[in-house]
Amino acid sequence: MKISQRGKKVSIIGTGNVGATVAFILAMNGTCHEVMLRGRDYERALGKAIDMSQAANAARQHTIVEAAKRPEDIAASDIVVITAGAPRTPGMSRDDLLLTNANIVKNYAREIKEYAPDSIIIVVANPLDVMTYVALKESGFPRERVLGMAGILDSARMAHFIYQELGYGAGQIRATVMGGHGDNMVPLTKFTTVAGVPIEDLLTNSEIVEIVEKTRHGGAEIVSLLKTGSAYYAPAKATAVMVEAILKDTKQIHSCAVYLEGEYGAHNIVTGVPVMMGADGVEKIITEMVLKHKQKEKFKESVADVQEMVDKLYELKFFDKDNDGNKN
Repeated sequence: MKISQRGKKVSIIGTGNVGATVAFILAMNGTCHEVMLRGRDYERALGKAIDMSQAANAARQHTIVEAAKRPEDIAASDIVVITAGAPRTPGMSRDDLLLTNANIVKNYAREIKEYAPDSIIIVVANPLDVMTYVALKESGFPRERVLGMAGILDSARMAHFIYQELGYGAGQIRATVMGGHGDNMVPLTKFTTVAGVPIEDLLTNSEIVEIVEKTRHGGAEIVSLLKTGSAYYAPAKATAVMVEAILKDTKQIHSCAVYLEGEYGAHNIVTGVPVMMGADGVEKIITEMVLKHKQKEKFKESVADVQEMVDKLYELKFFDKDNDGNKN
């Protein structure tokens, strides 16, 4: 079902750094008419909502930010963003968060199914690809309406490291990343350009290898520096880009985590690939990209890592029997 032309509503579950920053960006841009904040602490969520609504007035925007008292307050949402979950701390991998965040996402996915059955879900909680899989299974939504935020963030990190190496091109670097959102992501240098010029023409092979490694560990670097949390400005902006692409029906192509049914040789698993985004969510999975042999192997490894975590959840009998049907 396409998003209607009535006032557009985005609900954000989780009012920590990422969720609150997503809400603030949407309010400042006037992306939607209403942002609904749903958090564990209603008064804290309400305080942030009032503050953001006042900021929207200062920016001469029409967006109203409100706080949800009850699960049913997310009703009539066009998009629901799930940012709720435990953040990474120094020394912690995304895998360490698996079961804790899987239970959180499961509960919220069921709420969305009940109160916002026509919405599109964007998952931000880590480990990202597995949490998107959980949201898909627990909501029962078609795969077009459940996406994970990953590739836009990873591509932005790669672009940042390219700029650091070159010293020019800020804002003109277009990087492409596929695979799982983690240390085994697959940066695609072949499809990465600076003002249209392939980076392979601008950087040496050793410089590109170093950039790829920095990109894979970009999130961990920030965690180690912050010491008490993980990145949130870039993840929030990347999420807002997805929200805007859907609400504005832009048909833009971004790398997002989606459920694959044979594309790029991956079956019944969620991972990051280029997709065209519009009012229906994922309107097309771009399958025309030709990967080099090494990239194909890295992509398979990345998918295998996600599959391993999904298998752990099945071994723990995390999913109800009704949700076991599509397990590969």
